[in-house]
Amino acid sequence: MTLPSPEAESEEGEEELDYRFTLANERTFLAWMRTALGLLAGGVAVHTLVQPFHREGFRRAIAMSCLALAVIVAVGAYLHWRRIRKAMQLGEPLPGTLLVPILSGGIAIVSVVACVAVLMR
Repeated sequence: MTLPSPEAESEEGEEELDYRFTLANERTFLAWMRTALGLLAGGVAVHTLVQPFHREGFRRAIAMSCLALAVIVAVGAYLHWRRIRKAMQLGEPLPGTLLVPILSGGIAIVSVVACVAVLMR
């Protein structure tokens, strides 16, 4: 059994995508989705399991920040996957992503809020 080469052509005369690139794009999407699921689980865990802090609102702020970040990452992951797939099909350069700075900034903010909450306990 032979695998299709990157130069294989479909019936319409279009160049077929190399399956390795398609699978790499899917693996990247799944990694973002695992991150979103981790944030979702973290937000639910903070809301459910963490005892209230001395000041009202910290627990809810941390939980809601994690949940909002999970939604942003999940939607952003799908949009990024779709943009990459389209760029590969058209033979264009791959676009960048805003997910990395959004996720980094979001986690930094959640961490600072959590640190303040713990210090004020």
